Amino acid sequence: MHQVKPDIEALSEAIVAYAMDRLRMDPPSLDHPLPQETLEAMAGQTITEEGLGGEEALRLFIETLAPACISEDHPRYLAFVPTAPSEVSTLFDLVVGASNICASSWLEGAGAVYAENQALRWISDIAGFPSSAGGVFVSGGTAGNLSALVAARHDWRQQHPDHAKQRGLIISSRGAHASVEQAAQVMDADLVQSGAHQLTGADVESTIAALSDDDRARLFAVACTAGTTNLGIIDDMQGISNACGKHGVWLHVDGAYGGAALAAPSARPLFNGIERADSFIVDPHKWLFAPFDCCALIYADPAKARSAHRQHGDYLEVFYDGIWNPSDYAHHLSRRARGLPFWFSLAVHGTKAYSEAVEITLERAREAALMISAHPHLEMVTEQRLSICVFRRKGWSPEQYKEWSDQLLERGDGLVTPTKHEGETVLRFCIVNPRTSRDDIQLILDTL
Repeated sequence: MHQVKPDIEALSEAIVAYAMDRLRMDPPSLDHPLPQETLEAMAGQTITEEGLGGEEALRLFIETLAPACISEDHPRYLAFVPTAPSEVSTLFDLVVGASNICASSWLEGAGAVYAENQALRWISDIAGFPSSAGGVFVSGGTAGNLSALVAARHDWRQQHPDHAKQRGLIISSRGAHASVEQAAQVMDADLVQSGAHQLTGADVESTIAALSDDDRARLFAVACTAGTTNLGIIDDMQGISNACGKHGVWLHVDGAYGGAALAAPSARPLFNGIERADSFIVDPHKWLFAPFDCCALIYADPAKARSAHRQHGDYLEVFYDGIWNPSDYAHHLSRRARGLPFWFSLAVHGTKAYSEAVEITLERAREAALMISAHPHLEMVTEQRLSICVFRRKGWSPEQYKEWSDQLLERGDGLVTPTKHEGETVLRFCIVNPRTSRDDIQLILDTL
């Protein structure tokens, strides 16, 4: 198992050849999921006592399992928040896996951590965070939001020792990602949702004013959103940061989707106020062209996060030397160097290429909104924001939306799934792939 024998040598060549063929697909096949029963009939039992052998296992993946997975980098995958990793980031992910780096500590992965920190520095800079800011790459926005809010609560308890055993309280917008509510559940904290789709400073002030004295004492964080997943709305970070500063409350910004637009000069002013946040996340695997899974979690004062997250144990004492250890900044210990593919792509292409690529997708979304507005059977439901368009097909029922979406995928034309806005079933485009063209948008709209 642990030797590169002739059969493994041949297998390695086949794997690399397949990976290269997949990279060269332009566009890749969209594919679609299959029912459990169908996969059982096609694939059978894949784990056996003697093993299938490399050639057969690879054939099974290529011919059966891979086609049952949707290609999120397809230019007409416009559902949820897609991904469009650069070719070099995908290639370098192979290197990361082959290198088998444990990037938990400086001792084990100094070179990888150094590179990851430079990528984090670029994100910190476009957000306007201080030069002392820093953090870590985690698996995704759910892990990032949880870790940031754990740090916020720890800091609150450090400042108020009498609250050490008290249940904390978080304020968020009604449009906040579900992971914020989940984080509150995991932490056994209370969550108060405020405002409407966009959270404003006035909303935060009025919500705090309405709290009882006991509840006000429990408030430790406001979680706002820099680009809501469903509608692309950016909360009023200037007003919210003023309110948080006034009341001494930690400000966390969830920019998992929208934060990537910080790289686009045309959109940067929309994020004013983010530079005053205590913590911030953005997922490079969404709109910064990295492969799964990769979320950048950044703190204005990393020492506060280290105080909350550092794990202690006799065998870990060799890490307590003041050197930067990524395991100190989130709820994890063992970790792969998941930020390296993103770093490699940044190093290869430069930050200007990233700004240009994000600008392309923003322009494509603006074009899509105009095309939707000109369509005789469609109308925009909300203002086009960031790279998201939310629109309705006039006269359709929820069942008709689903039937259309299923048929679009079955034909391999694209993936556009229904969503809801204020209880109404509607459609939504989310464009993060620079390869998505006007023709791709037109092809989908023509089916409506």
